[in-house]
Amino acid sequence: MADTLNKTQPVGSRTQLSPAVRRFRLVVLEGPDTGTAWESTDERCSIGQERGNELVLTDTTVSRFHCELEATDHGVRLKDLGSLNGVLVDGVHVLEGYLKSGSTLRLGRTVLRFDFAHEPNPLKLSAHDRFGRLQGTSVGMRATFHLMERAAASDVTVLFEGETGTGKSQAARAIHQASARKDGPFLTLDCGALPAALMESELFGHERGAFTGADLRRVGIFEEAKGGTVFLDEIGELPLELQPKLLHVLENREVRRVGANAFLPVDVRLVAATHRDLRLEVNAGRFRADLFYRLAVLRVPLLPLRQHVEDLPAIVNELLNAMGVSPELRARFTEPAFLTRLGQLAWPGNVRELRNYLERCVVFEEVVAPTDQPAASNTRVPIDVSLPWAEARKRAIDTFERDYTAALLAAHDGNVTRASSAAEMDRAYLHRLMRRSRSEG
Repeated sequence: MADTLNKTQPVGSRTQLSPAVRRFRLVVLEGPDTGTAWESTDERCSIGQERGNELVLTDTTVSRFHCELEATDHGVRLKDLGSLNGVLVDGVHVLEGYLKSGSTLRLGRTVLRFDFAHEPNPLKLSAHDRFGRLQGTSVGMRATFHLMERAAASDVTVLFEGETGTGKSQAARAIHQASARKDGPFLTLDCGALPAALMESELFGHERGAFTGADLRRVGIFEEAKGGTVFLDEIGELPLELQPKLLHVLENREVRRVGANAFLPVDVRLVAATHRDLRLEVNAGRFRADLFYRLAVLRVPLLPLRQHVEDLPAIVNELLNAMGVSPELRARFTEPAFLTRLGQLAWPGNVRELRNYLERCVVFEEVVAPTDQPAASNTRVPIDVSLPWAEARKRAIDTFERDYTAALLAAHDGNVTRASSAAEMDRAYLHRLMRRSRSEG
């Protein structure tokens, strides 16, 4: 997006230049793979031992998924993917940062040189400004729509990656409706919503008498979705013991119900979504690498709202359309000053949080304060110095826990599982915070 461009594409009634990203190259200077050279063909490159990386290294001191490089408007950004030995850039330990041409990267015993190439890589963009219910004219969204169009034209497994509230379930449904399977079922299962024992039955079904309480045979979601699409939301929460069974379904297109001896063929397309980086989960041993490969045949990132605020007017208009608001309210909530204010807010809950906020505005028929947004940096809580230190500290912590819990739940529509997962908090602890907040209220 930083480099200029070489061709035009229509978007709606407009014609826009098609942008390009900086091309870069890596050469291994030291280590078992000395002499290996790699050059980018798009904006991302992950490096590690596993075959799912763009640059695969044989150095055993390199993690499975060690780090990722991404070409952005500001340059090429490096991000450590939770590696064991870390990344040193020009001798400095770096978790995330931008690279300059000539930088050296040390990953375990391997040293690589990073350089920019002379020619840019053109970005592949959709000619359309919407896909299903998702819309946007920004470069990032049109790049996403291009990937979704490719996914809809095939039957490959798709993995949506993005923060909570970015529209992963809508994107999955849109691909189904644009695919050859559109006349078949579209069934959804949230992998973070059920314990492992129930999850297995939901996925694969069970025979009568397979376990206590199994009074009837149950057909699992893969059988039930015959000819259609199965959408597994929050796939990163799938229990480790069930991951080999899902891998078997993907590799062999067959399932075995709990308590059964025989496998049954299934005819489904799988779409999955996660707010986690599954490569970090693989490094941590919480997710199987072979299952990740099977899921990530086509990875589609969904941008957080803060990375495409230029699409806010169109998104707001779409949300107001869905609410069926009156022309008077529509005019009020599409005023330039109001939209500018929206663009200045963080929106940690992304489009879902924006929709909830607009719904509150519509209910009160006026612009209300976005209560779930973080306080301004110059806002300070008054300190009562008449209290002892311990009591003042306890009150401050209690206030923070109450406010954080309320904002967290609001950002996730009250869904405790999603909220605790996004906050990287144990569900039981979140329940305790909720009970404490209610008792204090």
